[in-house]
Amino acid sequence: MYYDMIAKIIVERTGCDISAVKPESKFSELGIDSLDMVELATELEDQTGIEIDLDQKLETVEELDKFIQSKQG
Repeated sequence: MYYDMIAKIIVERTGCDISAVKPESKFSELGIDSLDMVELATELEDQTGIEIDLDQKLETVEELDKFIQSKQG
């Protein structure tokens, strides 16, 4: 549900090709480090209005997508 939004932000931040971003892609493989994750979460919060707690260990695009969906209520 939020996959396209997440993928778009990753592409904007890293400059990688959109085809490289898959649900099973690990953030580390896409060049996203811990600081990038904070900025990614902040941007997603702004766009969705859903608070994203980074204490949750999220390693893949799909995990982040499912996490946001679970917070949607």
